[in-house]
Amino acid sequence: MSTPTTQTVTRLLQRQIMPTMADTSVYPLYVDLEAAVLDADKYEVGANRSAQQLNAAAMRQSISTGASVHPDQFVSRTGLRIPAGESVSFGTYFNAFAASYWRRWTIVTEVNLTVRISGGPAQVNVFRSMANGRSQRVETVPGGREAEGIFEFALPLKPFVDGGFYWYDVVSADTEVVVESAEWTAEVPADRAEHGTVDIGITTMNRPDFCANLLHQLGDDDSLRPYLDEVLVMEQGTQPVTGSEVFPAAEKALGDKLRVIEQGNLGGSGGYARGQLESVRKGTATYFMCLDDDVICEPEGIIRAVTFGDLARRPTIVGGHMFSIYSRSRLHSYGEIVQPYRFWWQSAPGVFGDWDFGARNLRSTRWLHKRIDVDFNGWFMCLIPRQILDEIGLSLPVFIKWDDSEYGLRAKAAGYPTVTLPGAAVWHVPWTDKNDGLDWQSYFHQRNRFVAALLHSVYPNGGRMVLESFNHQVKHIVSMQYSTVELRHKALEDVLAGPRALHGELATKLPEIREVVKPFTDAQLQADPDAFPPVRRHKPPRRGKDETAVPTGLQTKIAALKAPIRAMLPVRPSSRVNPEAELPAMDSQWYRIAKFDSAIVSMPDGTSAALYQRDPQKYQELLKKTVDIHLRLRKEWPRLAQEYRDALGEITSPAEWEKTFAPWMSNELSTEMSTEAGSTESPTDA
Repeated sequence: MSTPTTQTVTRLLQRQIMPTMADTSVYPLYVDLEAAVLDADKYEVGANRSAQQLNAAAMRQSISTGASVHPDQFVSRTGLRIPAGESVSFGTYFNAFAASYWRRWTIVTEVNLTVRISGGPAQVNVFRSMANGRSQRVETVPGGREAEGIFEFALPLKPFVDGGFYWYDVVSADTEVVVESAEWTAEVPADRAEHGTVDIGITTMNRPDFCANLLHQLGDDDSLRPYLDEVLVMEQGTQPVTGSEVFPAAEKALGDKLRVIEQGNLGGSGGYARGQLESVRKGTATYFMCLDDDVICEPEGIIRAVTFGDLARRPTIVGGHMFSIYSRSRLHSYGEIVQPYRFWWQSAPGVFGDWDFGARNLRSTRWLHKRIDVDFNGWFMCLIPRQILDEIGLSLPVFIKWDDSEYGLRAKAAGYPTVTLPGAAVWHVPWTDKNDGLDWQSYFHQRNRFVAALLHSVYPNGGRMVLESFNHQVKHIVSMQYSTVELRHKALEDVLAGPRALHGELATKLPEIREVVKPFTDAQLQADPDAFPPVRRHKPPRRGKDETAVPTGLQTKIAALKAPIRAMLPVRPSSRVNPEAELPAMDSQWYRIAKFDSAIVSMPDGTSAALYQRDPQKYQELLKKTVDIHLRLRKEWPRLAQEYRDALGEITSPAEWEKTFAPWMSNELSTEMSTEAGSTESPTDA
């Protein structure tokens, strides 16, 4: 008796795309004219630390010759013109096929590549890479003399268990050719034939033009439109997106797929949770995507994320990468984990941050070819299946910070992985250009990190969490960053108070902590350099020594012993009148700041500076409080962990979030009822 054949259909997994923006720095992300010059294997470099550091530095040196395509060569969204006698590689971030990710996380076992070329004969070379970055030629098909050419390749995914990409190069002959399109397809079961749809949730606050431009970008892409169920904008600011000059065009482009929801400032977690709640209640979209309001989007990445989610082995969170909006060929991070013992987010092992594809291309970079498995994906671009939202709940009510990483860990514990998918990305302000470790955001960093650790840490007492927090507090104290210390203390006090207050504090916590820091000079930022008294040192540096030099390990340890003692000594009277130093943000490490009784310190974003002043009495007061609160945390950790874990299902439930949103949801209901009543009035009643 014969076994019935399972019916299959052909699905498009990924198509060749060309850039839509005029910025030439993005071109290397789509097409590549450079040679492949592979860096050294880590086993060739060996275990010597100096050799590893030299190799890491060499890897970041540009190998680019400056070769680039001309804008006129982009003939369409999918087409590229290649001059006679030239070779172009599509082994790039947006056009290589991430075979190892598809092999590991989806039901796809074989892909088909179809390349369409017009204008004359051309040769197509297909390559694959291994996890160690070495590439192999898979197949070469020379073109005939015809003006049109279709090149087809059947490519198995079996050899990609640890990593690797597929890609193709096109070589023109003695005439110009156009690569009209290239498509990666697969035969999939018939029940996976239809693509899913997505509700895109954008939380915005006082970025009307940026947000409106993003909306217009989403609405203006014809390929994306069938995938959109609804675009939800959670408006939480006083400068609404509807007031932007760009908004009417965006509204027209999206039509009835756009909905703007106004509510109080509940932070990113409150905004995304509202979008998640609306998506769950509506129940018509397959996925909900978190998307930041201040990004430039590659719409094709949304389509790829949805397609990957459709064909995943199990419900899977699919995230994108973040490129710098200021230097658009630079990838900020390629995949993130939460280091379990420290419970701190970081790049996955082997990943290089701030990687410039304009300096070293994909085919020349070994580490990019290893499959990177992650714990979470930032919510600047993150696709969450509605099934997961239904099962494990919505965002944690924490305003900002750690909501995305906590959710990834929560999903992982429930058996749902997160995949950060190459070829899906946005351009965003990188975290390294922000000041969120010292300003009001430091409260949320501290509180929410501890909340997430109490929920998910697998180590007794959170592993290194409490000790590391204590060490950071001491660094902030000796650095005269008293406002930051107070905020971090307040954060730990709120952690000790338990999870039940999180919802109630969403709308009130930010004004509260801003009041806390008002008295501190280190929190009073000034944009005008003349707002500070002139700098006068009590004596010049010893022998004119450069005080910005990087200290040795021994010098840092000596500074760590001296700084707490020096912080208790009387201050020099002259330091109350004139700051003793002016330190740029890049040189404002604790061991340097601690040498002064006062200093003007600039902020990482380059827009302002603050006056730091040493206060021995405040130092002793804060140090005692730091010791007390960390001893209490360590003692009460087991009880707190159980309390937070018991409450997690309740505080992330749609029902609990509905209570938080009630003031704004009731206003919306009243408005809707008034509108409906008005629409049913007769001319006489009117």
